[in-house]
Amino acid sequence: MQPFHLTATGFNINYLPQYIAHRHGFFSEQGLDVITTIPTPWDGVLDALADGSADMALGGIWVPSMYRDRVQNYTVFAQIANRCPLALLRRTSCKEFGLADVAKATVLMKSIGGASVGLFFKMLLRENDIDPRYVDFIQDLDGLMLGNLFQGGMGDFFVTDYLSARAIAARNPDVSIAMEMVTQGEVPWSVYYRETSTITQELRDAQKRFCIGLNQGIEWVLRHDAESFKDEIAELFPKVPVDVAVDVVNCFRRNGMWTTATIPPKAFDRWQQGLTDARFVKQPLAYESIVDDWPAKEAQAVAKAR
Repeated sequence: MQPFHLTATGFNINYLPQYIAHRHGFFSEQGLDVITTIPTPWDGVLDALADGSADMALGGIWVPSMYRDRVQNYTVFAQIANRCPLALLRRTSCKEFGLADVAKATVLMKSIGGASVGLFFKMLLRENDIDPRYVDFIQDLDGLMLGNLFQGGMGDFFVTDYLSARAIAARNPDVSIAMEMVTQGEVPWSVYYRETSTITQELRDAQKRFCIGLNQGIEWVLRHDAESFKDEIAELFPKVPVDVAVDVVNCFRRNGMWTTATIPPKAFDRWQQGLTDARFVKQPLAYESIVDDWPAKEAQAVAKAR
């Protein structure tokens, strides 16, 4: 069995097919012993790649994008999350909602753990002709603190991960979900990558086998209603009411959170434009300059041949 070390920026419900692939032996069937570590703080994933203790990192594609030709070049070879896993909470006293209501409002938005939350929400505003400069953001605190403050009366809206949003709305009748961002189009939200200079054909072969197992995990989740494996979900996410977690998983299943390990070029281009508008990159990166889709496409070919 070949050890294959993964360093991840967190433990998230939108990574579920990877956890299923590990628990159900799909990676081991490919001769891979996938070992996962989650450093604190999250940017320790870059240290793990640099010192060779990890074979790949899992996190937002904005990191390898902004580092490109500035600090270190990374190559992305697969994705796990094909959509944004956030939600927008509002107060139930507001009977109607349109995204334009966010203009001139105060939005709480967690930022500890990375920039993806702000990047996506502000991109979504710009795509809907809403200038983020006309929104008051409070985003320099962690999600738990902001969640408590929002429920206590601070701000008009709260952007957080969908699982937390559902849990808050389930126990607090004064707030409700205004928008599920999984419905707001494709982006390569969470991807696997490593330092470009360290990639060999032998490693690409291991990446291909990883993608085969990952695709099997995705296919398995898409075939099974979350209610049918709620005990497994409860084991993975014991701090969340299981009925809430089941609903979130089924929402993600319905709305294209998980497709295949291959990154769609159009979704990549959309996210690159968002990163450019946020000044994270000078101009949108070309797909081929940062993505090596050979492992994921080879894995798809294997799946079709089965």
